[in-house]
Amino acid sequence: MVGGEVIAFVRGVTREQRADIVNASLLAQLVAKKKVPSQTTFADVEYWYGCYFEVLSSIGFAIQDKGFAQYHEETGDFQAHEAILEVAAGLLVGAPAALTLVKTTLTALQKMSDGSPWITLFNRESQSANTARFQVGLAESSPTDGLLLTLMSFGLEAQSNLTQVLFFKFRKSDVTLRHHSGKVTVSAPVLEAVRLDIAERLVDFAQDYVRQLPDLA
Repeated sequence: MVGGEVIAFVRGVTREQRADIVNASLLAQLVAKKKVPSQTTFADVEYWYGCYFEVLSSIGFAIQDKGFAQYHEETGDFQAHEAILEVAAGLLVGAPAALTLVKTTLTALQKMSDGSPWITLFNRESQSANTARFQVGLAESSPTDGLLLTLMSFGLEAQSNLTQVLFFKFRKSDVTLRHHSGKVTVSAPVLEAVRLDIAERLVDFAQDYVRQLPDLA
């Protein structure tokens, strides 16, 4: 879990590449959050995603798709993780092992208690009163494209305040869910070349935050 994003890694992605992808995602989220501190409407959430993908594009990711589509549910209610799996099933056609990995990841998170530090952090980073935005990604190595990242991005707006967003049960009449899905690729050498620069920016952010903390004495 990276802020408001859940990333699953297929075997074959090295430890260094995992760290590179996590740091790239974290950097993109921090920049987007800086530019769009308040995310109370779908317009805010869509602008946030625009900033997020702009950062990824600027550090070497080739982005094939952007934009939201509304999620349509035929029944009277649904759970957010079921919607995620439905979107994933359409995106990962022909890759049953990858889809199973997404399911396994969500199942593992569902078994965590609401007080788990991972869940607490995810909820804090993804929710804002009655809106939420979160991403689910699957990273794998590709023999032709280097690293392939399948991204599913969601924006959710409810009539009441949200709780545990990934596994909350919604009535269709009470919530609107939009999603974006696509694939981005990045050359492993390119990501390696900017590894230290990205890490330094994250360190700078952490240091600035610590400096601005109130006196604890």
